[in-house]
Amino acid sequence: MLYTLEQAHVAAQQANWSLLNQHLQQLPLKKNGNGSQVLGETDCQQVLHLALQVIEAGDFQEKWDVAKVFPKLGKCSIAPLIAIVEDEAADLEVRWFASRILGEFDDPLVVISLVELLQSAEDEDLAEMAAQALSNIGSSAITALSSLLLEEESKYLAVQALAHIRHPETIAPLLTVVNDPLPSIRSTAIEALISFRDRRILPVLLEALQDPAAVVRKQAVIGLGLRGSNLPELEVLDYLKPLLYDFNPQVCQQAAIALGRLGTDEAAEALFRVLKSPATPISLQIDFVRALGWVQTPLALEYLQQALISFPVDYLHLGGNKAEGRRQKAEGKDKCLAGYDMTRVTPEVSQEIIAVLGRIELAELKSQATQILIELLHSEQFSVPYPTLKQTLAMSLGQLGEAQALEPLIKLLEEPDLTVRLHAIAALKNIPHAYSTLQQYGADENLTSKLQQGIAIALAEWF
Repeated sequence: MLYTLEQAHVAAQQANWSLLNQHLQQLPLKKNGNGSQVLGETDCQQVLHLALQVIEAGDFQEKWDVAKVFPKLGKCSIAPLIAIVEDEAADLEVRWFASRILGEFDDPLVVISLVELLQSAEDEDLAEMAAQALSNIGSSAITALSSLLLEEESKYLAVQALAHIRHPETIAPLLTVVNDPLPSIRSTAIEALISFRDRRILPVLLEALQDPAAVVRKQAVIGLGLRGSNLPELEVLDYLKPLLYDFNPQVCQQAAIALGRLGTDEAAEALFRVLKSPATPISLQIDFVRALGWVQTPLALEYLQQALISFPVDYLHLGGNKAEGRRQKAEGKDKCLAGYDMTRVTPEVSQEIIAVLGRIELAELKSQATQILIELLHSEQFSVPYPTLKQTLAMSLGQLGEAQALEPLIKLLEEPDLTVRLHAIAALKNIPHAYSTLQQYGADENLTSKLQQGIAIALAEWF
């Protein structure tokens, strides 16, 4: 044993961390049958010092291997490991390993150190390891943190730590702070609780929908979207619809996402009503368009189509000139649906609708989405060159991959804008029999010179 320890010292002097690891693993570090350590206290301190050198200077694998030594040395490892964790000037990987090793020790000092690290760590990986280490400690860590909830100065830190542990035993202590005076504590507790399936959580979420703090309402909406399956769909809808009109845009956004996940025609109708409202900001219009796309029902696609054809025709091509859009609307030259006032809608929203239609995944809806895009391509809205929209439309048709998009995409090959033609070529590669059809078209002498040129470029770029 002494010889092995001497060899370990020699390996350390040579900075041969891999060999040092081998020697440390050979030492009799486990307790003997009488429950006492085989190595004496002095030898244990030497082994600890050597193992810490590997943690400080070894590569990742060498650190990983030597980490197994520390738990065998007992509680004498705790203090130096905590010192590393608390040293903000230390290497992040070294602190990460020290945190990971501390998760092997069921000790109040370890819990406090890891909680403080969780609070202060700016590095995401380091904070995640602190949370994982707390989770590894288990029930005793939860008990210790629960007691910290009783002290005002430590309550927020304890809630954060409990929220990261993600263990069912944290539900009870977290429920005790869902009505705390501080919104940050309420929102953190609710964010953690929605990770669990527990009958006690849904009533908390429903009550939090009315919370005066937007950050709490936001988490409650997210939770109801994830955990509302225990309620009838129409009841979930009734709870979520008012939040679509919330004063806080993030709450509105999360309500839209939750309704999109609900995936019903009733949810689509509620989303469309807000989408077409003149009071809805442009950024939220885009969120509602995306949510409608997630609904994935024929009616949801119809609503997206209505939004497209409700844009004033020339508004998109006049640089967003609202006055001109209103003039054309008064003259009856636009395509707005009755009762709509969509002159404030920007091309970005139109482009998002086109992109969303291209992301439809249900096979039975792809044909409908493709037809909507083809009709738009043939509409008056596209009578004036608008490259960005046409690029997106070509890309969406390619993503859908429906055969009916073949001829419209070939038609785009005569567009004067090069990027539109390139997008059309890329889309055609996803359409069945596109190459052979292009060859047939290329042999037709009656085509316009622009289309012939576009087809020639497509065939040349195909492979």
